[in-house]
Amino acid sequence: MTITKERKQEIIQGYRHGETDTGSPEVQVAILTTRINSLTEHLRTHKKDYASRRGLLAMVSRRRRLLDYLRRVNSKRYFDIIGRLGLRK
Repeated sequence: MTITKERKQEIIQGYRHGETDTGSPEVQVAILTTRINSLTEHLRTHKKDYASRRGLLAMVSRRRRLLDYLRRVNSKRYFDIIGRLGLRK
């Protein structure tokens, strides 16, 4: 359900803009997407884990707000990140 420190560093390396960038919306969305996918797999096995389901919904909402912000500020970056992560059909 959680991601390892090494995996998180790989994600940051793949989506950052600068050398010290760790908190841009793209990095945050990529980390949240990884956590959401992991938690979704957990919930397929443990269907009655309602506490984790609540956390999953909170993460999805947070990712949605970040994507809305990115779309509002810079639509090119928005379309780039959803394309790379495969979020929209």
